[in-house]
Amino acid sequence: MANTEAHRTVLMLCGDYMEDYEAMVPFQALQAYGVSVDAVCPGKKAEDFCRTAIHQSSGHQTYSESRGHNFTLNATFDGIEVGKYDGLVIPGGRAPEYLSVNDSVTDLVKKFCDSGKPIASICHGQLILAGAGSVKGRKCTAYPSVKPVLVAAGAHWVEPDTMSACAVHENIITGVTYESHPEFIQLFVKALGGTIKGSEKRILFLCGDYMEDYEVMVPFQSLQALGCHVDAVCPKKAAGDKCPTAVHDFEGDQTYTEKPGHDFTITANFDGIDASSYDALVIPGGRAPEYLALDGSVIKLVKEFMEAEKPVASICHGQQILAAAGVLKGRKCTAYPAVKLQVVLSGAKWLEPDPIDRCFTDGNLVTGAAWPGHPQFISQLMSLLGVKVSF
Repeated sequence: MANTEAHRTVLMLCGDYMEDYEAMVPFQALQAYGVSVDAVCPGKKAEDFCRTAIHQSSGHQTYSESRGHNFTLNATFDGIEVGKYDGLVIPGGRAPEYLSVNDSVTDLVKKFCDSGKPIASICHGQLILAGAGSVKGRKCTAYPSVKPVLVAAGAHWVEPDTMSACAVHENIITGVTYESHPEFIQLFVKALGGTIKGSEKRILFLCGDYMEDYEVMVPFQSLQALGCHVDAVCPKKAAGDKCPTAVHDFEGDQTYTEKPGHDFTITANFDGIDASSYDALVIPGGRAPEYLALDGSVIKLVKEFMEAEKPVASICHGQQILAAAGVLKGRKCTAYPAVKLQVVLSGAKWLEPDPIDRCFTDGNLVTGAAWPGHPQFISQLMSLLGVKVSF
C-alpha cells in the first residue's frame, strides 16, 4: 500500500493550462514519499478539473503547446488556511500568467513567503512570486523568457546553464523547466525536513513509442528525485533518441481518449543492456507494450529480471509484456481492466483494481491499473528496493 501516514501536508496552486508534467510529477511523487498534497484552483472546488498544457522544445523559436491530461483537484481554494500547510508548490505553464494578477492568489503566496515555509516554484510559476512581491532581493531562476519580469520585480536573476537548473534562496526554491524536477523535488523534500535513505539503487525503464506519457515520466523523475540512477532504454534506439508518448485520459467515453504527449528522451542503449547491473525494472503502459511483447529481446530481458527475483513494477498495459513473457503464472496481479483477459489467460490470479488507483505487490512484482495509481505504485516499488523518505 502507499504510505498513508502523511508526515507533511503541502498545497499545490493550480490553474487551467498549467504545464502537464509540472503539476502531476510533483503531485504524485510527493504523495508516494508520504506527503499529503492538496491541489487547489481559484474559482474551483474539489473534484473539478484543470486542463493542462504540454510544452516542449520542437525546434522553433519558442516551445510548442498541445493539450495534456485533465488534472483533478482534490481540495477547494476558498477558505485555505496557510497554517495547515508545511509548504507550497507552484507549477508553470500558462496558468501563472493570469494567476499572477489574482489578488486572492498573490495574498496567499505572500502569507506563505512571510511564514518562512518552503515554496517550490517552477518555470513560469515565478510570475506568481513576482506578482506577490516575493522575489525582491532573492536569487531565483526560471524559464528564460520570465527573466525580464523577475528582474523588474527586484530579483537577483540566476542564469540557468541548462534547462534542468535550480536555485535556492532562503525558503524559495526555483526551477527552470520540468527537466529540473529531480533536483527541484529533492530540494523541496529536504526543505520540508525529509531525509532519503537507500537511494543508491539502479533502475531500468523499458520504453517504446506511444507509451503513456505520465506512466513513464512520473515514476522516472520520482525515482531520480530520490537519488536513484535511472536508465531508460528502447529496442532499436540509442541514448539521446526520443520516444513519442501518448496522453491517455478518462473523459466519459467507453474507453480512454488518446492525444499526443511529450517526447521522452532515451538515456541508454538497448543493445547490450545487462540486467545484472540493475536492481529493478519498470514497465510503463500505453500502446508500446502491444508491440514490445512481440520482441524476443524484450521478453528475454523481462525473464532475466523475474528469474533473478529482482523488483519488477509494471503498470496499465505493461502487463501485456509480462503475459507474453510467461512470468505471470500463479502470480497475483492487476492491470488496466481491458488487459484482464490476457492476464488471466497467462495463468495469473486477477486482482480487481477497484478503485482504479489501487496497486498490488506479490513477491517481487508490483502491478498497477493506470496512472492515477502512481503514488501507491512508486511507494510499493520503493518498499521492495529499501528506499525510504523520513520526516
